[in-house]
Amino acid sequence: MISYAALTGAIVCEVIGTTFLQRSEQFSRLVPTLIMAAFYAGSFFLLSQALKSIPLGIAYAIWGGLGIVLTAIISVVVLKQSLDMPAIAGIAMIVGGVVVVNMFSQSVSH
Repeated sequence: MISYAALTGAIVCEVIGTTFLQRSEQFSRLVPTLIMAAFYAGSFFLLSQALKSIPLGIAYAIWGGLGIVLTAIISVVVLKQSLDMPAIAGIAMIVGGVVVVNMFSQSVSH
């Protein structure tokens, strides 16, 4: 369970880092750029901790998939950007893939 807590923390840090990447305005604003770098570093550290007991492919699929979904939600709610139906359908397929991996793959360690 500690590995999944680390993976959750890695996802949260990655999403916050990505939000600050947008706020950094192509690295032209120092404070958002530094915050982004700190959260990305934290994300990779926590991801490395999760890899102690979660296989790389599974951890990366969960990290990437949930990161995409949460980042898309933040882009709509916080950054006031919009998603069209193809974008929503694609994100739904990513969620479906993560669910299939977690529910049916023998590679997942619970």
